[in-house]
Amino acid sequence: MTRSGWVQDVLGPSYERLELPLGVDAEGPVVATLVRRRRTAADLLHQRGPLQGTDVLYVHGWSDYFFQTELAERVERLGARFHALDLRKYGRSLRPGQTPGGADDLGLYDDDIRAALDAIAAEHHGPRRRLVPMGHSTGGLTLALWASRHQDLVDGLVLNSPWLEFQGDAVGRTLVAPLIRLGARRNPLAPIPAVDPGFSTRTVSSTGEGSWTYDQHWRPERGFPLHPGWLAAVFAGQHTVERGLGMPFPVLVMLSDKSMLQPRWNEGMAHADVALNVDAVARRALSLGDEVTVRRLRGALHDVVLSEPAVRERAYDVIGRWAAALPR
Repeated sequence: MTRSGWVQDVLGPSYERLELPLGVDAEGPVVATLVRRRRTAADLLHQRGPLQGTDVLYVHGWSDYFFQTELAERVERLGARFHALDLRKYGRSLRPGQTPGGADDLGLYDDDIRAALDAIAAEHHGPRRRLVPMGHSTGGLTLALWASRHQDLVDGLVLNSPWLEFQGDAVGRTLVAPLIRLGARRNPLAPIPAVDPGFSTRTVSSTGEGSWTYDQHWRPERGFPLHPGWLAAVFAGQHTVERGLGMPFPVLVMLSDKSMLQPRWNEGMAHADVALNVDAVARRALSLGDEVTVRRLRGALHDVVLSEPAVRERAYDVIGRWAAALPR
């Protein structure tokens, strides 16, 4: 371990991680984990891109953790300094005996994000740098809510298939939410029957139709067990988005052009979002703020940056063009 606390990460010598203590809860000591890429002399060539002087903090989705090294490298080519955060009880931050992803309020992650930003700020000297958080799926919902509460800290926001709305749209959420809240009050950690058939893993993993290798303990084939406390927190967050977040800064939302939410595997799923109703999310994205750009990418997966190479190139081009228009 270095004196600063950074150590080599599981991604190899090109990446480092820093453990961020967050106190103790009913399941024991709680931490978040910040990950950064070691910069090389070649990285200096990209210091003047559209994200020059910008910090990008990435937050993963449900049943997930940071392993998207290509994303880190491509964002840093735009001039940014990229960090990723494994939230408490996810990925690198998950400890034995803890409920994976366990949380009954998405606002709980404010402490994780604050600890990460403090650590990032400690790396820099001089004037404040721009901050452009980037979140995927549930991480996108979490960051959107956080950004709406901390508008003075944010200069732009990038959301990759954010879970802004229930798969059955707002009407379905309104019908289901009271039952989930009741279950959360009675037993927040009661098991909910698994609904993930593993199609998302099949579209991404090199063991299926995808090309990515990752730790399937931290990103299980059928996801973490669901609990009413967590789902009630998600529904509450989506309801808050529905009422409008009033973000004054530019927001980019990237989504697939189609969803395939069906119980049987279909080859088309390898070119679609198998987790979200992307049409419902696209409509709900307009509730985020005053300047929202929604880009639908043909053939994209739920995690856009894990799609096939041509789709990823379009996604990085979208991010670059959007970043170039950010206020300086």
